[in-house]
Amino acid sequence: MATDPVGLSAMQIPAFDFGGHVFHIVDGTALYWPRERTLLVADLHLEKGSWFASKGQMLPPYDSQATLERLTRIAEAVSPARIVALGDNFHDEDGPGRLQAAALRLLNDLCSACDMIWITGNHDAVLPPELGGRIAAEVAEAGLVLRHQAERAELLPELSGHWHPKIRIASKNRTLSRPCFVRSASKLILPAFGAFTGGLDARSPEMLAAAGPGAQALLASQGQLLRFALAG
Repeated sequence: MATDPVGLSAMQIPAFDFGGHVFHIVDGTALYWPRERTLLVADLHLEKGSWFASKGQMLPPYDSQATLERLTRIAEAVSPARIVALGDNFHDEDGPGRLQAAALRLLNDLCSACDMIWITGNHDAVLPPELGGRIAAEVAEAGLVLRHQAERAELLPELSGHWHPKIRIASKNRTLSRPCFVRSASKLILPAFGAFTGGLDARSPEMLAAAGPGAQALLASQGQLLRFALAG
């Protein structure tokens, strides 16, 4: 089976190496792993809007639909055999029960089109089995570990989410903030994918401690891969 079913090179999607594997950044905050035909996303935080509404802070209730529509578009573009969501898939453990019909249809279609693995996070440590796909605390495969939050003691190359990294870029007239990937020799931290997710400065002490020595921010821009040293 082809490992590049849609010609990622022809699409000018930035690529980089990590843990002996090639990865492509897709649409800024998703990651495609050609060898395993796997699409990776982190921190969807589905039903965050309805959670805030339950606390009296009224937000538009369409974040789940917007997030799943975007994930569907990316999946249609790269044709993955599998999608792995790296935790905090829902903003809280009751989130799956609040999905509106349109968002639920999108989710069911994704689970029908490819294998779906839901890695649990601190916001959704318990997920219902009827969600579809497979639920796991972490996955170890092809010499890599996939989990929600980076563990400093992990010896294998590790992909995770949790921190929602963003990079601030100063230009002549303004400062921009963009979601980014944070990469070191042994850690790769994905940005948040969800529509209502915020972010943590990639140069923050918490981020640098999670990523370890030699961390850099990776940002896809106009078909190019930009790298920014984060310390030193």
